[in-house]
Amino acid sequence: MTKVFSCPVCKEHLFCENRTYKCPNNHCFDMAKEGYVNLLVGSKSTDFSGDDKQMVSSRTRFLDGGHYEPLRNSVCRLLKKYVPDGKKLLDAGCGEGYYTSAYSELFEDTVGVDISKSAVRHASKRCKNASFAVGSVYHLPISDKSCDAVVNCFSPNAPDEFLRVLADGGYLFYVVPAPRHLWELKCILYEKPYENEEKIEQYQGFEYIGAEKTGNVFTLDTREDIDALFHMTPYTWNTPDDGKERLSKVESLSVTADFTIHIYRKK
Repeated sequence: MTKVFSCPVCKEHLFCENRTYKCPNNHCFDMAKEGYVNLLVGSKSTDFSGDDKQMVSSRTRFLDGGHYEPLRNSVCRLLKKYVPDGKKLLDAGCGEGYYTSAYSELFEDTVGVDISKSAVRHASKRCKNASFAVGSVYHLPISDKSCDAVVNCFSPNAPDEFLRVLADGGYLFYVVPAPRHLWELKCILYEKPYENEEKIEQYQGFEYIGAEKTGNVFTLDTREDIDALFHMTPYTWNTPDDGKERLSKVESLSVTADFTIHIYRKK
């Protein structure tokens, strides 16, 4: 059982006993039957619900197809290279746990945090050798300096929080879409698609180590798989109707996956 969760009310360390997390000030949080704990407090859940069930279902179908396995393998290789003796890892914005399940094979204590209860519920069912909590990356329910590594894959970036929870010398791996990510899909959805911006950000308290590019081309041969890709992306919210109409007529689609993994070390 993880020893890195902190109380979202008073910030004291949480201890787990009989499936209840409790802090020294007696704030209590019961573990759900699936095994996760909800540590998102102080805000209405409707304001911060994260990915809904459809997005979680679509992402699960897509990722279980292995289309992003090269990315997962690359992150795991970098973790073994830079944090060979790491004990505790935080997957910030863990989603449904596809990546977390792989990280948990490398670290003694792996923790996933996501603001979507639907995603965390699924992650808890998928990965039994990791601990999960519903929470915001901007207010992580994680103790100070408790993690040897933080991975943030396509999730909101909160460098101040990552700095706080990382031990001195710990590593942050920040995965972002590279310029040509999902280019073929974008060409169908938009009349004037543009490449993703490529830039290097410097964050206070971190040393920038470098970046690694990784990617692959995959083919989706069914309407169900094409729809799963579309509905797991932000495009599902901001695609014009004519773009959705064009995509609805596509029966097979080869797509470029293009990623950049930025590596930072806490000074």
